[in-house]
Amino acid sequence: MNRSALTRYAWLSIAAAVATMSLKGAAYWLTGSVGLLSDAVESIVNLIGAGIALAMLTIAARPPDEDHAYGHGKAEYFSSGAEGALILIAAISIGVAAVNRLIHPQPLEQAGAGLAISTAASLINFFVARILLRAGRENRSITLEADARHLMTDVWTSAGVIGGIIAVTLTGWQVLDPLIALAVAINIVWSGFHLIKRSTLGLMDSALPPDELAAVTRILEKYTQKGIQCHALRTRQAASRRFVSVHVLVPGAWTVDVGHNLLEQLEADIRAALPEVTITTHLEPLDNPASHQDKELDR
Repeated sequence: MNRSALTRYAWLSIAAAVATMSLKGAAYWLTGSVGLLSDAVESIVNLIGAGIALAMLTIAARPPDEDHAYGHGKAEYFSSGAEGALILIAAISIGVAAVNRLIHPQPLEQAGAGLAISTAASLINFFVARILLRAGRENRSITLEADARHLMTDVWTSAGVIGGIIAVTLTGWQVLDPLIALAVAINIVWSGFHLIKRSTLGLMDSALPPDELAAVTRILEKYTQKGIQCHALRTRQAASRRFVSVHVLVPGAWTVDVGHNLLEQLEADIRAALPEVTITTHLEPLDNPASHQDKELDR
């Protein structure tokens, strides 16, 4: 898979961030809505995050070298983690602006024009988010998926802000605008926390997701019916690449050639079930006591 081709999606995200930032900034300038200000601030975060995503996707696409024998895929976790941190910073700034507006309320102006501009910006984010999410899932890119989910959060945030402006226009209750902005800030905090958590787990070499681990287990169980045993199964993931290692115990009377052929078939079955997987198998004799004493990470 050509990972460098994924950078075009980062450029799409950058273009969308520039467009929506300009539109939402204009909407805030027209209305004076702190809710729309919160939307505009998040668009700035989107732009910075998209720039980081572009840089990390470029690094992740580099081939393995002497210093990085397993490739550069983990660079994607830095992107999603940095974007999560930026989201938290944006949430704090939105909260400060909302509290200030609660203390010093101001009437909204030209609400209709502001709503129209904000709606157009939200539609841009929605369609770009769908494109990024589909590309992220198809190419197993946590960077694109994180960027897409951030944009979708922006879409729902905008929907809440638009609803708040409509409520203020209909009721005249100015307090609704900053209150909704605070709700937006809380929602953004959750999104940022989720991205940081997922990035941290990736950097900590977390095991494969339960469904993928179950697929590997089913394959191994099929081979245990042939009179062999398997233990010391370990899995981890690094962005799009998966890693699986397992010890396979076979009858000691088997020749090296027979054992090797078994491992080749076992590895082929796992590759068929999991794309972009690196498999390490260790062949051991069943009747040797030492073969049963190396299940732990450190023997």
